[in-house]
Amino acid sequence: MKKCLFKHRWDLIIIGVFAVFIIISFAAGFDFGIRTVNNFIDSFIEMIVLIPLMFILIGLFDVWVPKEIVEKHIGKDSGIKGILWVVLLSMLQAGPLYGAFPVAYILWKKGASVRNIFIYIGAFSTLKIPMLSFEIGYLGLKFSLMRTLFTLPVFILIAVLMEKIFGKNFEIKQPDSDKKD
Repeated sequence: MKKCLFKHRWDLIIIGVFAVFIIISFAAGFDFGIRTVNNFIDSFIEMIVLIPLMFILIGLFDVWVPKEIVEKHIGKDSGIKGILWVVLLSMLQAGPLYGAFPVAYILWKKGASVRNIFIYIGAFSTLKIPMLSFEIGYLGLKFSLMRTLFTLPVFILIAVLMEKIFGKNFEIKQPDSDKKD
């Protein structure tokens, strides 16, 4: 237990400072602190509602979609076709950005290329259909098309560079599950 507390001491200190800030904000009627707490509570509730559903869907994807299909369509040798598939996948999803990372991990685990993983994350952050519909409504179709025409090639370029930097044999380190804290 002492090792665990020592290992996570900075996290605990930050949580403690946040708790003290909350208490002082409510006691002093500090508006910024109260809004911060309300935003934190709203975000926390959103996460608690979305994360279980997201993990159920990811689990079903992991079980139902064979690795060979992912490797064929968005694997290392997929080329332009793979880019189109991950952009389409990212556009059809909804939800906050933290929902993209478990999906990206499953895609990587099933054989997607590093390039396509980075394209997926970039496209997910800017090209989701629900987000585009709001953007078109507020900023216009011309703006949305121009922004997409500029951002998508940038994501593709960044993904190609990341693939060159990390190499095609990119691996995600797994946490040691058999270690005790």
